[in-house]
Amino acid sequence: MTEASEETIGLPVAPDAVETARALGAQAAARRHAELVPVLQRASELYYQHDAPELSDAEYDRLMRELVALEIAFPSLVTPDSPTQRVGAAPTSAFGEVRHGRPMLSLGNVFDEDELRAFDQRVRRSLGVPLAPDPALDLRYVAELKIDGLAVSLRYERGRFVQGATRGDGTTGEDVTANLRTISVLPERLREPATAEVRGEVYMPKAEFARINAEREEAGLPTYANPRNSGAGSLRQQDPRVTAQRRLSSWTYQLIEDGPEGRPTVSSQSEALARLRALGLPVNPDRAEGLDIDGVCRFLEEWRDRRHDLPYETDGVVVKVDRFDQQEHLGMVARAPRWAIAYKFPPEQVETLLEDIVPYVGRTGTLTPVAHMRPAKVAGSTVARATLHNLDEVRRKDLRIGDWIVLQKAGDVIPEVVRSLPERRTGAEREFEMPATCPVCGAAIVRDEGAVRHYCPNPKCPARLTQEFAHFAGRGGMDIEGAGWAVLEQLLERGLVKTRGDFYRLTVDDLMSLDRFARKSAENLTASIERSRHRPLGRVLNALGIPQVGEQTAIDLAGWIASRWPSEGTDPGEWTALVARSLPGVTAEELEEVPGIGAVVAASIAGYFGAPETAAVLLDLVDAGVVAEPPARRVAPGSGAAPSGPLAGKTVVVTGTLLGFGRAAAEEAIRAAGGHAAGSVSRNTSYVVAGESAGSKLQKATELGVTVLDEDGFRRLLAGEEP
Repeated sequence: MTEASEETIGLPVAPDAVETARALGAQAAARRHAELVPVLQRASELYYQHDAPELSDAEYDRLMRELVALEIAFPSLVTPDSPTQRVGAAPTSAFGEVRHGRPMLSLGNVFDEDELRAFDQRVRRSLGVPLAPDPALDLRYVAELKIDGLAVSLRYERGRFVQGATRGDGTTGEDVTANLRTISVLPERLREPATAEVRGEVYMPKAEFARINAEREEAGLPTYANPRNSGAGSLRQQDPRVTAQRRLSSWTYQLIEDGPEGRPTVSSQSEALARLRALGLPVNPDRAEGLDIDGVCRFLEEWRDRRHDLPYETDGVVVKVDRFDQQEHLGMVARAPRWAIAYKFPPEQVETLLEDIVPYVGRTGTLTPVAHMRPAKVAGSTVARATLHNLDEVRRKDLRIGDWIVLQKAGDVIPEVVRSLPERRTGAEREFEMPATCPVCGAAIVRDEGAVRHYCPNPKCPARLTQEFAHFAGRGGMDIEGAGWAVLEQLLERGLVKTRGDFYRLTVDDLMSLDRFARKSAENLTASIERSRHRPLGRVLNALGIPQVGEQTAIDLAGWIASRWPSEGTDPGEWTALVARSLPGVTAEELEEVPGIGAVVAASIAGYFGAPETAAVLLDLVDAGVVAEPPARRVAPGSGAAPSGPLAGKTVVVTGTLLGFGRAAAEEAIRAAGGHAAGSVSRNTSYVVAGESAGSKLQKATELGVTVLDEDGFRRLLAGEEP
């Protein structure tokens, strides 16, 4: 590490990298610098403004370190617009701007223990502390897990949350106040009437990331790359209802608060974390305080593997000098403080053999190439399959059957093929091509002009039908408990279910003809089918499997339909029939009026309802006695009107298994009753509904004194009765 890196750039880089840069010579270094700057500027814009990175974190870090080395070797290359001098990216025009009272800085990165100890030595030199650790001297660090999310700033005045913003370019961020209000762990009121700025990270839990990607894949939509980008994209939605559906969470880690005499209320990072917790803000318990550099290294080693078991994604550890007076003495450079550093865990990658690429037919007919690999253990589990998304992705990564490949888990959750290893090719490898005909029904495969999607156009393709019926009966749809794959395949093979409405025409005798079905199991399934006969309209629409439509879009569409065809005074069955007969006449232009539905999705919905077979599906469900219950009239965002219903103004969390509700159905019932369905328990939670196998959420509700209801109490609550 050279002093020039600290003074000129402020980002760490190894000395040998600087020497390599110097060896290029001034002209070659300038050419390479000119190549790197636009690449990194574009990568930063895609990452911060569009939440759609085209470079992996590891590749971005590698290129940034190369740029740093060039600028240290040749300081004349440093310019104010260099990526080494900037934080994040400028805020977009979609939101109002918020000027930060103090800059929200980025952090320099280190990637191994030697670089971390070099950081410690720089700190000691600057503070005049001996390089050999001395227990008698008060230089201590705080180590906090680095959350891979979106940095935000929260402003509280007299204890009330008044404004929230993204980091933006470090000086000016985007006003996302309304969206931050949907995150249940962030309190609207602090426990004290304090005026303070709080900074932290908003993230998407791993389970929520997996749920949303599964939903998008079912809807024929592109999946998100990792929890960080899907979380950031969720927070930056124009419609806060979309953000609320994503069940984001947050940790806070910085407090800017002055006491009565204008002095900070805390004097160290460890005190700040304790103060944040005392105010009722979420603080990550997985941290360590009072550490010397050896203790920091032990903390890193402890979390190197344990991090895979966390419910959120972490890509490293942030190490901070604890005392604020020492932080002030150390100061900062253009984009980073000298008193903190981020240690980045290397992505856990393994090499394995790509044995085959097999196209699978989904419920919308989309053919998805799936990598079949020699089983390999990565990030705590054995992986043998990974989606390759589409043919363009296979070509972009230059993947061939028989290749050795690099495998990792995106966000420690989703198996991802990173790249091929062409240097290990033998010549026996072969390129993958999409089949000309459907591998299941033989229909000619279609690829629309300018699209990446290959699909089977045959609506009666057995693969499509099986997937469609499974989606219809599954948890995101009608939630028919007990109608799993094994049962569904038998029902289809024996001709007992030919349409969606046929589920509701099944008898106990029909079901007893299935393998391994006795009278009791048949009666249980018919009872489950009967319970599913009445579902909220949003659930029924989602169950239909409309291309490009996921759960939230279905709920939004249901609200628009309810406003178009009011249900007051109408029998639910008659109202359902009215909707079924009217939807085929809806145009794409009309559908674009629905908040959150753009031109592409509107055209897809209009095309679906305009097809003659769709009208038959809807009327068949009406004939079978399915009742799509109209949603409660929703209050338009920004209207100033208060939500109505027995749960108006209440926040409800559902945990465990309810006998009469699937999770999605329970949450839709909460929303229909005017309440907010939250994903985690906090002091702002009004009720927790606990079913069988309720876990940590029930325990936390008990600790916080939140009212806990069983299923019967929940039903009474929805009916407006005392639970």
